[in-house]
Amino acid sequence: MKIDFHIHVKLSKKTEFDLTHFNSMLDEARAHGLDAITLTEHFNTHRFGEVYGTLDQLFPCNNHYYDRDGFKIFTGIEVDVAEGGHILVSGPKDKLLEIRELLEEHTTEGSFIRLERLFELCEPRGMMVIGGHPFRESNPLYQVDRELLSRFDAFDLNGKDLHEIGIEENTSKVLGLGAKLNIPVVAGSDAHQMFQVGCVYNEFEGDFETVAELKDAIRSGAYKRVVSPSLNLQVRAANLVKQLLKKKTEVV
Repeated sequence: MKIDFHIHVKLSKKTEFDLTHFNSMLDEARAHGLDAITLTEHFNTHRFGEVYGTLDQLFPCNNHYYDRDGFKIFTGIEVDVAEGGHILVSGPKDKLLEIRELLEEHTTEGSFIRLERLFELCEPRGMMVIGGHPFRESNPLYQVDRELLSRFDAFDLNGKDLHEIGIEENTSKVLGLGAKLNIPVVAGSDAHQMFQVGCVYNEFEGDFETVAELKDAIRSGAYKRVVSPSLNLQVRAANLVKQLLKKKTEVV
């Protein structure tokens, strides 16, 4: 299985959910040889409920992933926490939406949930919790208390950060943090636009039906991270197109 653990299906938080855009991203993922993604739309995106509500109408779901003609869309969200980090949460859809409902009072800056409290919501519900782009300057998760960092299931080797910080430098930092805390590192494109899809992904020998199975495989190290040789070009192109499209489509 080839899977991207960090992908968005909206251009930005302020845009509407658009099926043409959604399909273009999944078609691109398939073209790059991916078999699956984890949908990690921002938990406080404009009309969040419309994303999963629309997918419920379009595709069969076994409570772990939507099946789009054999392509798996595992259910997840990206959550802002009070400490400044961005956290990727994935797992059974019913439990995920239960957590999202509990976060309703924490969707604006100044009210974001504490990381420890988020772990308390996620852990008993069997979720996988990944520390997103831990060395991004605007969200320096690596500075969080070591005891909290040690509770993550993995850290995110992020396509956008590999471009902006530098492939060698960012890889060294994230892998170093993982090694220090004995936490695995997985790759996520952080794509909001089709050109960034496939810039990084993870390759597993087996196929998986649940996030719990994926979590076990990650913990055992039974996968490899893949970084595209065209990553920098892909992210630059995606950033340019995203900025142009946002000016036309964002909701005021």
